[in-house]
Amino acid sequence: MHWYLVHTKPRQEQCALQNLALQGYQCYLPTLPSEKLLQGNLTVKDQPLFPRYLFIRLGLGTSAQSWAPIRSTKGVSRLVSFGVEPAKVHDGLIDLLREHEASVQGVPELLFRAGERVRLTEGAFVGLEAIYQIADGERRVMVLIEMMSKPVAMSVALTSLQKIS
Repeated sequence: MHWYLVHTKPRQEQCALQNLALQGYQCYLPTLPSEKLLQGNLTVKDQPLFPRYLFIRLGLGTSAQSWAPIRSTKGVSRLVSFGVEPAKVHDGLIDLLREHEASVQGVPELLFRAGERVRLTEGAFVGLEAIYQIADGERRVMVLIEMMSKPVAMSVALTSLQKIS
């Protein structure tokens, strides 16, 4: 038995995982908790560590489960391969990913970090750059904007911020 890599359809990792598991395949989808804005509310949701990819454990030989149904499984795009050879993944890598996933459970990746540059997308200061400071309740945050050469703290709606890349 070896681990292989499955390429999924966009945002269909969970669908592919469930459908492969229903067919009896052993699969692994590494996830990390992340803060996300959903309908104006800040929520913590598990996001795939590798978007559009998951791992599947398959055997070789006549006694192993057939590989044929994998490609036609709902949510699956294809089995990743190099030429005609499916891409093997070492067990050690899977173990490391599981250890890492266990160590960060409950500690979400923050949507914005203190000191990060953001742009205001709504309100009187639309288009202005600011520096994110801290969450100020469920739906508001504190940012610093520069007014008359001085930093000014301002409370704004979380939904009115955009990361500057």
